[in-house]
This record gives sequence, C-alpha cells and structure tokens, in this order.
Amino acid sequence: MSALPAMKPIKRVLLKLSGEMMKGPESFGLDWSAVQFISREIKSVHDAGVQVGVVIGGGNIFRGNSEAAKDMQRPVADQIGMLATIINALMLQDALEHMGVPTRVTTAIPIQSVAEIHIRRRAIRHMEKGRVVIFGGGTGNPFFTTDSAAALRAAEIEADALLKGTKVDGIYTADPRKDPNAKRLPTVTYDRVLRDKLNVMDAAAIAICRDNNTPVVVYDLSKPGNTLRLVQGETIGTRVTGE
Repeated sequence: MSALPAMKPIKRVLLKLSGEMMKGPESFGLDWSAVQFISREIKSVHDAGVQVGVVIGGGNIFRGNSEAAKDMQRPVADQIGMLATIINALMLQDALEHMGVPTRVTTAIPIQSVAEIHIRRRAIRHMEKGRVVIFGGGTGNPFFTTDSAAALRAAEIEADALLKGTKVDGIYTADPRKDPNAKRLPTVTYDRVLRDKLNVMDAAAIAICRDNNTPVVVYDLSKPGNTLRLVQGETIGTRVTGE
C-alpha cells in the first residue's frame, strides 16, 4: 500500500480540546501543568505563523449530560456546562499570555466584563492580527455539544482544518481498549463516521463539517510537537474528509 499524501500546510486552524485535557492526572478540575503543556503546543503553532482558533469543552468541571446533572433540567445543566467552558477558556488565555502569546476570549453567552461577545468578523480580524482566539460558551444554546460549536466556528472562520486533539492517535474501527482487533484508520469519510457511529464527534458536528467541506483531523495532542508537525503538513492521526 502506498503512503498517504502529506497534508498541505495549514494557514488557519480551529483546534478542538476536550475539557478533560485540562485536568491532567487529576480526576476533575484544572491542572496547571496540563494547561501549560497545551499552551506550549498552541504557542508553537502560533509562532510558526498559523492563525489559531480554539474551542474548549468544560467536562473537567461540569457536563450537562453527566450523572451529576441527571435530576436537573437539561437546558439548565447545559448552561452550567457552557459556563464551565468559559472558565477553561480564561485559564488557557492566562497561560498563553504568560508565554507572550496575544489572545482574545470570545463567548456565545454575553459576559461583557469577562470576555467579548462572539462576532464572526471580529474573531477573524483578531486572528489576522496574530491573536489566538479562544471561543467559549459553546454555541450558546442547550442540547449542542462543544464538538458542534467547534464545527460551527471552523466553518465561520473558514478554517483550513478542524483539529481534534485527544489522547489517542486517531480513529479506530472499534474501541482499541476493548477490542484487540481494532484497526486505526488513516482516512475515513464523513459518511462512514456517521454510518458506522465511529464516535469521533457527535453527528451534528460531523454533518456541519461535511456540509462545509471542513477537513477534520483526530490526533494525539498529548505527544509533544504533534500539533506543529500536523499543521506543517505531516501525516498524523486520522483525516476525515468527503473523499
């Protein structure tokens, strides 16, 4: 089998991070060393001249669909989860700015004293000026995940790719932790992800990416330097495209 063609270098990227990436070895909450590691990875991409947007989840603090929220009204639980993403966004902003990286936090939920309200054109302008834009607050609506928010923001800013940073090295035919015969897929189509329920992102997010022809790359963010190598064109992780 011939090697996959390398990806074209990326000029503008949307990085999707789960809240769990922020807690490091802790069972919940924020771990400063984990936040600093993520910040260094983002800084390396920014320093390479790539425009960066970030969508971050809040699952390390609160999940709207978690066991802890089972007796709550789903819209209320989701609103708490969206506020958790803003906490993570502010933590990431502080870490990046300590490293000399200019940032802006925007939010789909109006909190003027904490962050800018999300305006598409303004966010693009920030990135054009060399600022990392961290999108907090999800979509601002209950019943939508931060995966959907990432797909939406990637389409809005016309990102060259949506990078989903995880702790695994790509998408597998089954859960490799449960199935020893699971195989990693170097590429996969949007339609197969939806048909086979490969659990890359939720169905709404994949559909948004498919409809806007936004490539998705699922890769191991925890390996130092992977994000920079990826945006520079190396073949890392699993690509999700229409082909």
